[in-house]
Amino acid sequence: MPATLPRIGARLIRNRLTSARLTSVRLTGARVGALLLGLPALLALAGCGAGNEDNFAPQCPKPSIPRDSNDLHRYRGAGRDITDTILEGRILGISGDCKRDGGAIVSSSIIVSLELSRGPAASGRTADVSYFVAVTQGERVLDKQVFRLNPEFPPNTDRLRLRGDEIELRLPISEGKPASVYQVSVGFQLSAAELEDNRRRQQRR
Repeated sequence: MPATLPRIGARLIRNRLTSARLTSVRLTGARVGALLLGLPALLALAGCGAGNEDNFAPQCPKPSIPRDSNDLHRYRGAGRDITDTILEGRILGISGDCKRDGGAIVSSSIIVSLELSRGPAASGRTADVSYFVAVTQGERVLDKQVFRLNPEFPPNTDRLRLRGDEIELRLPISEGKPASVYQVSVGFQLSAAELEDNRRRQQRR
């Protein structure tokens, strides 16, 4: 029997953690390029197989990092000068793979990588940030979960690169409906003010 699309709100994201574990790489030098979101990583997640479970890898969901939630800018009060900056962050990329789990499910594992920079207005050395992972099909959000990180900046280190937990997606498929019909979106979980700041900043570019 062909698999049917789950109802909106059905759990497709298997990692139910409210606080993601993380690994970090300290950065003390100049800002460097993105860690994972290069062409090879996108191709690995997007997949290129025809979906034949005997001979080819299954097609994978399409990765997406929305522009308005790719960056985090957190300030002290109403000021927007560099001296008012508490924390800055950016999503560096999504890495992952996928495999068929039986005839009606594709299992996709993803890891989110991000970078955080501590600003001059920061009062402590522990950050509090959240990022989301959402599964969509067209305009419909089928599942979304938010993961919280509380990394600590070591002494003399104001920049960190982090990798969150591995997250498993279980996506129902059927003949004529491969996993590539889904999109996996990742971004910072922002406040309304932070989101509006990002949109204004993009308009000025």
